[in-house]
Amino acid sequence: MYRYNALDQRIVDERVGQFRDQVRRRLSGELSEDEFRPLRLMNGLYYQRHAYMLRVAIPYGVLSTAQVRMLAHIARTFDRGYGHFTTRQNIQYNWPELEAVPDILACLAQVQMHAIQTSGNCVRNISADHLAGVARDEAVDPRPYCEIMRQWSTFHPEFSYLPRKFKLAFTGATTDRAAIKLHDIGYRALRSPEGEVGFQVWVGGGMGRTPVVGELLHPFLPERDLLSFTESILRVYNELGDRKDKYKARIKILVRRLGVAEFRRLVDEDHAATRTPELVLTPERVAAMAAHFAPPAFDPEAPAHDALVDEKASEDAAFRAWLGHNVAPHKVPGYHAVIVSLKAPDVPPGDVTDAQLEALADIADDHAFGEVRSLHTQNLLLASVASRDLYAVWQRLRLVKLATPNVDTLTDQICCPGFDFCSLANAASIPVAQEIAEAFDDLDHLYDLGEIKLKISGCINACGHHHVGHIGILGIDKRGADFYQVMLGGAEGDDASLGRILGPAFAREAVVPAIGRILAAYVDLRADGERFLDTVRRLGLQPFKERAYAH
Repeated sequence: MYRYNALDQRIVDERVGQFRDQVRRRLSGELSEDEFRPLRLMNGLYYQRHAYMLRVAIPYGVLSTAQVRMLAHIARTFDRGYGHFTTRQNIQYNWPELEAVPDILACLAQVQMHAIQTSGNCVRNISADHLAGVARDEAVDPRPYCEIMRQWSTFHPEFSYLPRKFKLAFTGATTDRAAIKLHDIGYRALRSPEGEVGFQVWVGGGMGRTPVVGELLHPFLPERDLLSFTESILRVYNELGDRKDKYKARIKILVRRLGVAEFRRLVDEDHAATRTPELVLTPERVAAMAAHFAPPAFDPEAPAHDALVDEKASEDAAFRAWLGHNVAPHKVPGYHAVIVSLKAPDVPPGDVTDAQLEALADIADDHAFGEVRSLHTQNLLLASVASRDLYAVWQRLRLVKLATPNVDTLTDQICCPGFDFCSLANAASIPVAQEIAEAFDDLDHLYDLGEIKLKISGCINACGHHHVGHIGILGIDKRGADFYQVMLGGAEGDDASLGRILGPAFAREAVVPAIGRILAAYVDLRADGERFLDTVRRLGLQPFKERAYAH
């Protein structure tokens, strides 16, 4: 992973000192809340329904075990013993005291972390394929480009006050696991027939009040132009984006208003006029950054299969289920990627305790080259585990309730904090997620249902990505009562699509029974081997609507 140089460290250290003084002035009354608000947001500090919330950046989801242990220390010392992983691969702390936040930032700075640009109308935390560098279908490791882009965009003077927040995502694989079409800009690194690296560039995607699947802006942007072309996209948006109405301020609205052809013309025109040598991405610069992401010391003799692992899998149904659902292929023979589920039935999706973080850091040090990754699905990852270590890793994860074998099943839900924490929420989301997890806790039934991505948001801002759930649930307020719209048919990968609303919203107590009837309809109507999403796309909403509203 990237290691800070002296300048990087100085920047975050000085930011801590600046914010410490700003907090002092707020607590003394020298700064009003209106004056303090933009200052705290620049440091990732929100005020939620009950307390402050601090959002910590995890660039492209990569963490060292030293950083994981520091996150555990912060949860234990300054919060209530846990953190919450988000759909931007960040972590949030929901209960810090204002006077303690500078100390938290100082702790983060000790391990080369910060909360800069996790809020505000700027380029936010850059996300990436969680299997970057280890995926079998990867043409180009996108992590060096993510880091180059992070350094370019952090404190960029021209783009610190954009019309609205701005989100970038990268993949370098044939399978899109980073939802690039649902971002303000999404990049797919690929190679030409001659082996040259370039980028497919998607623009204008996003969820929230106006969900949009992005448009292809460039089929193959040469590597050298990555920064300069991105700067031109941002410059056109910065100049033409709506600054009067925040609901119309995102780039997706601008692209729809102009049309992608006209937007492309404006970007190309700006790029031709403003491209400078300083922004050219040279092979030397790429190689220097790629050195930070060199592969670990894989064992060339690592066996593809281990006799003990095979034996335990044949004997132990729980271990066998975990292997089948939480273990992914790896490009290096003898290794696998292990998804660490943060979706135990009795835990809010994405929550993890200080003790679990400490245990995970120990496991990663012993079995995964000292690295942990966060996923936009609110799970964690051990990217490189030797096949022979899988049983030991499973045993240790199981001891700390991190081995729930439910990845890509109905209970592997994405869920925003909702009304329990968020001041923007209209309805609770975490309790609904837990009720669904409790109602559908039979693993055999979950495995029979197959891949189902269920996503829940407590308001139209869509932090739970409900628009692109195979089953999406949106909480709404009806005269002070929680109701929930259900939509079907969304997806976020290469076949990205927006779900369609099934019908009238359900009362809180009717949501789980309605989901049960929808799933029963799927079981009755599916073709052999057909996924839930494919059945919905083949048949449309009507048969599911009839069953969902049957009483």
